[in-house]
Amino acid sequence: MDAKERIAKRVAKEFKPGNIVNLGIGLPTLVANYVPKDMNIFFHGENGVLGIGSEVTEEYANEYLTNAGGRYIDTVPGAMTFDTSFSFALIRGGHLDYTVLGGLQVDEEGHLANWMVPGKLIPGMGGAMDLVTGAKKVIVAMTHTAKGNPKIVKKCNLPLTSVRRVDLIVTEYAVIEPSDDGLILKEIAPDITLEELKKITDAELIVPEDLKIMEF
Repeated sequence: MDAKERIAKRVAKEFKPGNIVNLGIGLPTLVANYVPKDMNIFFHGENGVLGIGSEVTEEYANEYLTNAGGRYIDTVPGAMTFDTSFSFALIRGGHLDYTVLGGLQVDEEGHLANWMVPGKLIPGMGGAMDLVTGAKKVIVAMTHTAKGNPKIVKKCNLPLTSVRRVDLIVTEYAVIEPSDDGLILKEIAPDITLEELKKITDAELIVPEDLKIMEF
């Protein structure tokens, strides 16, 4: 199981039946593959679909049905498609129970930076600002490091996506909950020690006595 699969499987455990969940571009789109069909989760793509199912191969694809990352998808019964204005009305109106977004950095205050890659030409932040501000709960799904550099840092040095604190960070090695007191380590992966985790985490972690082992 690779890092992205581990993260997606763990994030999928956060939802409750009937939730409306936005999946951002990249790693977050994988989460839909690991949620049981009978949970009746309605996945939202900001490109204009509510009721995303699993990714499908080109052989079985409807060319008009894609997720936010442009991957072909199927849909669940009751799904609907719509234009961008309606899609963002759902986001800004507070109708999303969760949004799952990738991240470049998250700092000790729980601030997310996920839209500007240094040295690369970008068109803008897309819907990230609206999603972090409008969703009831924000989950950041990202690898713990990038090219050996920690992504959970003391202070973001990239532009913030929002001043709102995110609700949960899920990496391949840890589940971390930002709080008023700092970053609380809720779960740790079974294949890494606490000392090893601290070495690849720039921010300080609060380690509770009831620290749990991650299940995927």
